[in-house]
Amino acid sequence: MTIATCAALVEKADPDRFAATMATPPAAREKLWPLYAANIEIARAAYASEEPLVAEMRLQWWADEIQRLGEGQAGRGEVAGALAPLLRANPQIAPALTQLVEARRWDCWREPFGDLSAFAAYLDATAGNLAWAAALALGAPPSAETAVRDFAWGAGLANWFDAVPALKGRGRAPLPDESDNAVRALAREGLAHIAQARAARQTVPACVRAALWPGWSARARLRAAAADPGRVLRGTLPDPRLSRAPALLLRSLTGYW
Repeated sequence: MTIATCAALVEKADPDRFAATMATPPAAREKLWPLYAANIEIARAAYASEEPLVAEMRLQWWADEIQRLGEGQAGRGEVAGALAPLLRANPQIAPALTQLVEARRWDCWREPFGDLSAFAAYLDATAGNLAWAAALALGAPPSAETAVRDFAWGAGLANWFDAVPALKGRGRAPLPDESDNAVRALAREGLAHIAQARAARQTVPACVRAALWPGWSARARLRAAAADPGRVLRGTLPDPRLSRAPALLLRSLTGYW
């Protein structure tokens, strides 16, 4: 029942990742649903209150829970309960999730990123660690980590661009520099990360590639941002839903990413 609960949560809160997971074999879904559901709960915790210290307390609950699960204790709640077997099976997942939680502390406050390197580190700690945790759950060897993180960085940037208008509406400063030149440079960097990942695709086993399928539309959105950076602030990047079905069908048939 806990796996079903996680799947329902992902379907409602993260439809793109839900669709990508539905394109995977059933055995892979049972490993991915808990991770993606936990990611949603962690992200929500950071925005649970306009009072930063309250939000930090809710994030701390997840930090403590992941530590407990990594020590083999039972999960508290359905999402944590579903996550527990994954962390018992692969102890490397817990540190990745812990780093994700720690990075999310930025979300609790309204301070801007200190510089571009701080923003880049945030993307790796959030999108990168989630993708690597998913890859580990699917059996990734250590040699796959660089390619997985490179791809996730580019995909995470595309998702972040989509979220910029909403974050600004919350009074946050989501970009280190909102100028057209800076946004264009970021988009090109994201495309370069994806290109690097694909150049190293031989390091990512076929059984692991489903961890990268949620990024199917990243290149199109990053290209649009590079061509017209103003679309990021206007919230008019291409809608990934328009290409979702054929893109994921291609991946399920070929393993392409």
